[in-house]
Parts: sequence; C-alpha cells; structure tokens
Amino acid sequence: MSYLIPPQGTLSPWREEETVLGVAPPMPPIAVALSSYSFFILLGAVLGALTVVATRKPTWLVTFLAFAAGVMLGAAFFHMLPEAYHGGGWMAFALVPAGFVFLLVLERYVLTHACEEPPECEVHVHGKSLGLTAFLGLSVHTLFDGVALGSAVKEGVGLMAFLAITSHKVPSSLSLASILKSEGSSTKRILGYSVLYGLMVPVGAGLYFAFDAVLRFESLAARVMAFSAGTFLYIAVSDLLPHVNRHGKDRPGRNLVAMGLGLMLMLALAQVTEHSGH
Repeated sequence: MSYLIPPQGTLSPWREEETVLGVAPPMPPIAVALSSYSFFILLGAVLGALTVVATRKPTWLVTFLAFAAGVMLGAAFFHMLPEAYHGGGWMAFALVPAGFVFLLVLERYVLTHACEEPPECEVHVHGKSLGLTAFLGLSVHTLFDGVALGSAVKEGVGLMAFLAITSHKVPSSLSLASILKSEGSSTKRILGYSVLYGLMVPVGAGLYFAFDAVLRFESLAARVMAFSAGTFLYIAVSDLLPHVNRHGKDRPGRNLVAMGLGLMLMLALAQVTEHSGH
C-alpha cells in the first residue's frame, strides 16, 4: 500500500478502534502536526548535507556521488515506478521519458552545461548547472511528498507518511549536497539549497490544503511519480555515473560498493514503506 495521498476518509487503525468505542482522541491541530513533521524533515535534509560538507577528502566525495547515483536509481526503480504503476497503470509510464527529456533539455540547452572535459574545451560552456538541475529534479518529487504529507495528516495517518518521507529525504539530501560539492559550491550554497529542498515539503502541504478541491492531487500522484522517476534516471545516468567513472578510477571497488549500498538502502526503505502501509 502506498503512503502517497491516502484515500479520502481513511482512518488509521487506532482511530478506527477509538471510533468504534465512541471515544474521540485528543488530536493536535493539523497546523501543529504539519509544522512538527516539516521541521524534522527539514532537519534531516540539513543533517544529510552537513555529512557531505564535513568531508574533506576528494576521493570520498566521488564515493558519495556513487552512493548518490545508487540512491537515485533505487528511488526511481523501487519507489517511484511502482507508485506510478499502482496509481496509474502502464499508461503512467509514458511520463518517464518526459521527465528524462525535460532535464536533458534544461541542462544541455537552457542552463550552462557542467562539462566534464578539460577547461580548454570549446564545445561546452563550463558552469554549475548540475547542482541546479539536481535540485529541480529532486524538488519536483519532494513537493509532491509535501502534498502527500498534508493529505495524510488530514486523514489521521500523518506519522506513517512522515516516517516514509523522512527516510527518503536524508539520503536524497546527501545526494544533492554531494553533487553541489563536486561542482566546488561553497558551504553556504550547499546548505542554502538543502534548506530550500527541505522546505518543499511544507510548501507542498500548503498547496494541498489550498488547491486540492480544484486540482484533485490524488489523480495526479501517479503522473508526478513517473515524471520524477525520469528526472532521477537522467541525473544518475547522464551526470553522476559519468563523473564517478572519470574521477573515481583509483577506487573503483569502493565506488561500486557505495552505489550498491545506495540501491540496497532504497530497496530496503521501499520494503519497509510497503509493509507499514498494510
């Protein structure tokens, strides 16, 4: 069972029991619950970024990027694509290449491309687009996680959604910070992007309460997951893995293990999330 956008009217098991007994539990206001959950999700995002900021050895940064590639591939294959199929069937997968091509066009033709060739390369313009591209791709998914959290809190299953979202946001934030640091971004820039990334959750929750009656977010969930999967696949395959291949030749075994750990972590989180939803 997905933790994304629980069906309207869904009650948590303890709320069902309390309803049968005729006892209304003292629930905190929705705003308080959302604020608390959002704060801890933001804190997790910042802590993930600080792990990378504190790393000084360049070889470990490449290893973090390999781990980030595994996290993104795992998130796409074990989390987003199953969610998209569960909510929209095979037709939802049509938006996977749309997400892939969207970031391809954005990075290669709109933003300044972060070229992997030597500085004297005349084909590309050197810049810091990869971090922004990754931030945009991750933020699309995180924004909808906020929508899911808002819906879950409203239906009384906010804690389950909070745990599921937090478990994914920390490794994703670490991935974003690794990408930014590989570009030579300052600590201030890395933390700034991480904070903005974490703030996408309360923004998404706010959008849910403001526009759900008009936009019907539940019907959009599968399409957003498929589109986000395409963006994650692009970042991992087009940017992260080529960078690891070029700059991690002195530690190929360690980097391969790091990528495998990222994949297994996301697989484990997907299994935990699925079982907790039943």
